[in-house]
Amino acid sequence: MLLADYLHLATTSIRFSRMRSFLTALGIAVGIAAVVLLTALGGGVQHYVLKQFTQFGAHIIAINPGKSSTLGVSGAMLSNVRPLSIEDAESLRRIQGVQTSVPVVQGNSPVEADKRTRWTTVLGVNHETLATWQLRVASGQFLPDDAARQARNLAVIGAKVRTELFPDSNPLGQAIRIGQERFRVIGVMESKGQILGFDMDDSVYIPVARAMALFNREGLMEIDVLYQAGANEAGIIAQIKALLIQRHGTEDVTITSQSDMLKTLGSILDILKAVVAGIGSISLLVGGVGILTIMSIAVNERTGEIGLLRALGASRQQVTRLFLLEAAALAGLGGIAGLVVGISIAWLLHLTLPALPVQIDWLYVMLAEAVAVVTGLLAGFAPAQRASALPPVDALRRE
Repeated sequence: MLLADYLHLATTSIRFSRMRSFLTALGIAVGIAAVVLLTALGGGVQHYVLKQFTQFGAHIIAINPGKSSTLGVSGAMLSNVRPLSIEDAESLRRIQGVQTSVPVVQGNSPVEADKRTRWTTVLGVNHETLATWQLRVASGQFLPDDAARQARNLAVIGAKVRTELFPDSNPLGQAIRIGQERFRVIGVMESKGQILGFDMDDSVYIPVARAMALFNREGLMEIDVLYQAGANEAGIIAQIKALLIQRHGTEDVTITSQSDMLKTLGSILDILKAVVAGIGSISLLVGGVGILTIMSIAVNERTGEIGLLRALGASRQQVTRLFLLEAAALAGLGGIAGLVVGISIAWLLHLTLPALPVQIDWLYVMLAEAVAVVTGLLAGFAPAQRASALPPVDALRRE
């Protein structure tokens, strides 16, 4: 028998029992559609989270005060917390490959202007914040390059703060009160939106020394270092650690690179997407059981056909291949239908709900179709073996 003969016999059987073939393929189609749709949603969430996470840039190293270490008996933790200073941040600029160094202090405070008051986030930073965090000024200017300890009471407000406090007037040059301090507005930030739940537009930026005094802090909350693209990240981290140990006398900071956080986050999201695909694959298992059931029934219904094929000289291997090809064809057709339905639903959801992230992973699409065919082969193997084992004379007599 040639391949064309196998295909002809298999497709003839599928066409002859259209309803049965449709219901068999439907089980696989539902499973494939579920896998494609769930992985598309999972991939969209992964892409959205990573995009949100990298809006600050991908070449940032964060230094936070304090380092926990285990000493003595098991479970005994000693936390060494020493304040990070503005001078620490300025000293990091001397490291080769470092472009900017931003000292950060954050707090919440009422901001008052023209008899309007709004509780908002106040960020104490320096003039290098725009380049480090990839922000833009919509009007006016950002904080000037003043000496940190002699910084003036200047403020740059976010887009939402500008809308809430100055709805009908130009805020540039206007005075605002943050806590008990008066600041002069010199700029308005371009709208950035929310980043991982933090509303960048609902923020006010002031010099870091003024923020430390406002919130009565002895040290910084964080230092963000931007290094050059292509630079040796591990080498820069080692130099940062060595410089701070030299300044503090001990290793008392925690250093976290953006790339490490992205790798960890990516790994977690990959696992989540794989779990989602596994949940969708349960439907494939149900479809495989359907193929097993239908092919077993087909063997009983086509006993005479099997006996005739064997009587005409068809070998057991040829009968097995015929039934396996039929099962694979049913699964493959169901898989293709499932792919079309799954992709269509994913894009329709995205068009209907633009905020819903959808990203089709074509690797998962191809794997899903391959799994569908393999499922058909595995489900059809036992019925095919049983069909090929029927003695020709007994099969003809039974018919």
